[in-house]
Amino acid sequence: MATQSDRPSTVIVERSSGSGMATGLVVLAVVVVALIAAYFVFNANREDRLRTDAVSSAASSVANSASSAADSVSDAAGAIAPKQ
Repeated sequence: MATQSDRPSTVIVERSSGSGMATGLVVLAVVVVALIAAYFVFNANREDRLRTDAVSSAASSVANSASSAADSVSDAAGAIAPKQ
């Protein structure tokens, strides 16, 4: 009769290899995507600021030109019909 020690036994060992590496790669990919998105957001904000500065500068230049033209027209009108 066979005893307990005479029977062959099977040992099952479960290991989860590589799951830490996969998690690390996923986290790295998320960080890279976040950095790329942040770069484009900040770059868009900078371009908007530069565009706003350019429009403000152009508006100021137009205002100065209009003021200069008004002064020239006033001087010309004064030369044609001097005040009495």
